[in-house]
Amino acid sequence: MTTTNHTIYWTLTDEAPSLATCSLLPIVRTFTKAAGIDVKISDISLASRILSAFPEKLTEEQKAEDGLKFLGALTQDPHANIIKLPNISASIPQLKACIAELQAQGCDIPTYPEAPETEEDKAIQARYSKILGSAVNPVLREGNSDRRAPSAVKAFVRKFPHSMGKWSKASRTHADYMREGDFFHSEQSITMDQAGDVRLEFVDQAGNVEVKKELSLEKGEILDSMLMSCKALRAFFEETMQDAKETGVMWSLHVKATMMKVSHPIVFGHAVTVFYKELFDKYGDLFEELGVNPNNGISSVYDKIATLPTSKREEIEEAIHECLEHRPEMAMVDSVKGITNLHVPSDVIVDASMPAMIRNGGKMWGPDGKPKDTKAVMPESTYARIYQEMINFCKTNGAFDPTTMGTVPNVGLMARKAEEYGSHDKTFEMMADGIMRVVAADGTVLMQHDVEKGDIWRACQTKDDAVRDWVKLAVTRARQSGMPTVFWLDYKRAHDAELIKKVNLYLKDHDTDGLDITIKTYNQAIRYSMDRMIRGNDTISVTGNVLRDYLTDLFPIMELGTSAKMLSIVPMLKGGGMYETGAGGSAPKHVQQVEEENHLRWDSLGEFLALAVSLEEMGIKEGNKRADILAKTLDSATGKLLENNKSPSRKTGELDNRGSHFYLGMYWAQAVAAQTEDPELAAMFAPLAKTLTDNEAQIVAELSAVQGTPANLGGYYHANREEVKKVMRPSKTLNAALAALS
Repeated sequence: MTTTNHTIYWTLTDEAPSLATCSLLPIVRTFTKAAGIDVKISDISLASRILSAFPEKLTEEQKAEDGLKFLGALTQDPHANIIKLPNISASIPQLKACIAELQAQGCDIPTYPEAPETEEDKAIQARYSKILGSAVNPVLREGNSDRRAPSAVKAFVRKFPHSMGKWSKASRTHADYMREGDFFHSEQSITMDQAGDVRLEFVDQAGNVEVKKELSLEKGEILDSMLMSCKALRAFFEETMQDAKETGVMWSLHVKATMMKVSHPIVFGHAVTVFYKELFDKYGDLFEELGVNPNNGISSVYDKIATLPTSKREEIEEAIHECLEHRPEMAMVDSVKGITNLHVPSDVIVDASMPAMIRNGGKMWGPDGKPKDTKAVMPESTYARIYQEMINFCKTNGAFDPTTMGTVPNVGLMARKAEEYGSHDKTFEMMADGIMRVVAADGTVLMQHDVEKGDIWRACQTKDDAVRDWVKLAVTRARQSGMPTVFWLDYKRAHDAELIKKVNLYLKDHDTDGLDITIKTYNQAIRYSMDRMIRGNDTISVTGNVLRDYLTDLFPIMELGTSAKMLSIVPMLKGGGMYETGAGGSAPKHVQQVEEENHLRWDSLGEFLALAVSLEEMGIKEGNKRADILAKTLDSATGKLLENNKSPSRKTGELDNRGSHFYLGMYWAQAVAAQTEDPELAAMFAPLAKTLTDNEAQIVAELSAVQGTPANLGGYYHANREEVKKVMRPSKTLNAALAALS
């Protein structure tokens, strides 16, 4: 694929980022047009992905372009320039809600078949399975990750620090994880000496062989296999619940059922059926008849029993409440509405929920609406221990101080679906006892596990060129920054042992003289990084894919109050670039506030940062001098916006996302008009700078006037774009000023 060299592809996603795009993009295009840069929308929202999966069911007006497929192909273009906003990694409840909304809007798409029986149902489920979970990121992330906190953001946080909860040395909060029977303890790993094909096979107790998957592997590729014991998992859950009940500590579950869309929903479902054991023992047959799926949370019970006669429904609801009386207090998503930690799997996601708990002094919200010490349950032990290390550190040293603490940027291995996040199509729930094995084309058994019914078995791949590029990026960042650089690799873990061999080999390809590059286990690495961080020193973390995801929330939430303010760059293996704009975990609450009060508190700082680097790269790669000027002036405008504290407020009636966009546009126009590198460009933007400056009070008043009353978006997952534009562009004065220059 060949694209126009001066095109930026801006992803249209979901929820708050999608709303913000309607306000920000007209401003962005006003500036980029002057540099001959075209900013095009590519829709990768959940709704668009669903619609593009069933084109034969839709009218021409309803059909949606497969934006994800288009961008996936674009990642192979050395000129690719993509700005990626946060999107929904859909759980089944989210998928079903989106389908229902599209159907209500007249789209003749099929309902998701939870228990497919016919071949048609199975085919429909297969199409939808490609949309669930992390459907987007593995396709677009055709490069490794470079995430850091920009100096302007650090300076802002030191001047305007976010709140940090106090830690008590007597805190009983702790992380709890499996000591046996999980993926970590069963992991096996090999590196391919030569390219070749392998089969993932299940052998039942009678010796019958079922080929579950065939893979073509490259030379030097790492292949892992591992299992989670169902019996061990359920015993672990029961043990944690009993311990929490006896000790009076609140119980909470932290998994990633959205990203790990096959394995973790199953884990979540086991937590539900163990916590509500008496309920499922008593009504199991009825629930099966109704189609209750505990993997979708206890909400699945409430949804399915809604059709029962009132007396039966109330009987079951009473049984649910009786379970709560016999179990420990559970952490709440919404104490007022009674929504628990086990309501739906997409409500509590480990990489966001654990840092939030630690930032809050180790407390989560209880059923009575009060913060309480918590047993944070993360069944799989591979990464859970890092959170316990941070909890121990905070209990000893107190909360981190944003005004003085250092930073921990990350170089993450994620190219070509590296590691666990590429395991979805190679993850299986065992239907019977037997053996799962990896077999070479010549019949040699490379790895195998004894499995029992209910166990979760998975295989993961990591390409050699992705690892080479990861090591190269780590050395580059170490040289550019001068920071000590730590590879987080545990020699006791089978996969990491293979990676360590490659890291030691590929480091020899680079000039590392004068650089401080080491390999440490996860616990050693986080202790070392935290010891430096509280002294104001910086340390680069170089990690695998899941740790990348976890650490780029964990450290930023301590440093910056949010991971949305991180600069995230993905240099593509083929030479292009993708610029990610932060996390969207709180986006649903943002949309709710817009619908109720017409106030959007989403902070587009991530978009500002990503756009600046995107323009800078375009200036370098394509020789576009104006793009370089726009990048510099945008950086200046962003710094001024932070310095003047023009980020969105959480409070309705105060400056929101739209007002923040206005100030960015005004400061950007002022900076372009003031620069001297390109007098023609300065003259072009001088009138806009003057108009916005002279009408600042009027524009802010127009943006504020609409707040406080409900806003009609015409949908949640598939909002009406014209209605959204009306909501997100309410200032006639600002709109006229932009139109005058365009």
